Amino acid sequence: MTAIGYACFRDNLELFMDKVSDECETVTVAMENNKNVVVLSEESYNNLMENLHVLGSEANYDWLLESRKQLEEGSASTHELTRERGE
Repeated sequence: MTAIGYACFRDNLELFMDKVSDECETVTVAMENNKNVVVLSEESYNNLMENLHVLGSEANYDWLLESRKQLEEGSASTHELTRERGE
């Protein structure tokens, strides 16, 4: 993560936008009165939102933990995927 002042961010906007979009770098822009702003790529934002959704439900979280436990214990299995008729 890069942390910079507002003036530096403003003066080098294209450079920092390229860092965010091309390198998936997160940039924190220090503002007056500690009202900082974080700039991140759309990909990083979407990933964050997806994780919040998946882990935001206790049932989803428990299911993921159980699945992980099964995988670690070697009790997971693989199978061929099949398509239903009409698809």
